[in-house]
Amino acid sequence: MALLSEELQTEARIIDGESIAKTIREEIAKEVSYLWRNYGRVPGLAVVIVGGRKDSQTYVRMKRKACSDVGIKSILVDMPEDASEDTILDHVLNLNADPEVHGILVQLPLPQHVNEQRILSAISMEKDVDGFHPLNIGNLCMKGREPLFVPCTPQGCVELILTTGTSISGKLAVVVGRSNIVGLPAAMLLNKLDATVTIVHSHTPHPKDIVKAADIVIAAAGQASMIKGDWIKPGAIVIDVGTNAVDDSTKKSGYRLVGDVDFAEAKKVAGWITPVPCGVGPMTIAMLLKNTLKSAKHAFMEKID
Repeated sequence: MALLSEELQTEARIIDGESIAKTIREEIAKEVSYLWRNYGRVPGLAVVIVGGRKDSQTYVRMKRKACSDVGIKSILVDMPEDASEDTILDHVLNLNADPEVHGILVQLPLPQHVNEQRILSAISMEKDVDGFHPLNIGNLCMKGREPLFVPCTPQGCVELILTTGTSISGKLAVVVGRSNIVGLPAAMLLNKLDATVTIVHSHTPHPKDIVKAADIVIAAAGQASMIKGDWIKPGAIVIDVGTNAVDDSTKKSGYRLVGDVDFAEAKKVAGWITPVPCGVGPMTIAMLLKNTLKSAKHAFMEKID
């Protein structure tokens, strides 16, 4: 019956990330309220930003507002572009030692003069709610081990896939892109959930043929509308992480946001698809809040024990 339903379906079902994230945030708000009533404490998330990049400043404002909406305490460490690496490191170490801080997020990218790996590695693994600490990434990659935290965007992608009612185990999954933030950890997470995973990157020959075989596609290449409708296997689940600005004179801003997937074409072939915007983006922030709550609960329970 399910197969017949898919055959009759003429257009992909939309995976509404905004709505799904809203439900998750509401559950988090309830748990934060419970913690306050029973323990007199709330989770705290520190965001470290260096420099004045407009996109980074916008993302930080969104994250701080999301914290406020669910009752999580937000701590901002805002440093100038020319802040030294040692100064940034000192702030991170101070946050590691602060009992009111349960999660630390360093907004990327950092200025070119800063060793990103050194800063991220300095974050306490117990407060690494972004999931980028080498030990968290290492545990994500290894069979039989679990990271304390999974990177937020890949985790959000998997949550969106699961809302379709599809089992990831045994599926052929293709991740387009191999960034440290999305592509690589997404592939490792899908592998941990027993998908058979292929990574497509800039040196992959015949990427269209590889993508077309996939039951699940996660597009995170950073190239506007790169993946066309004829790249998609009929009925596939398509998760579009891309957020690309393209010129559009009909918009007041002069541009509109599109994903890495040609949505208009792909929705005629896919079984499920996320839109851009309002797909993966809201889920990334929801997963950040979820990881921060998890860290706080662990810290509170340790104090009680």
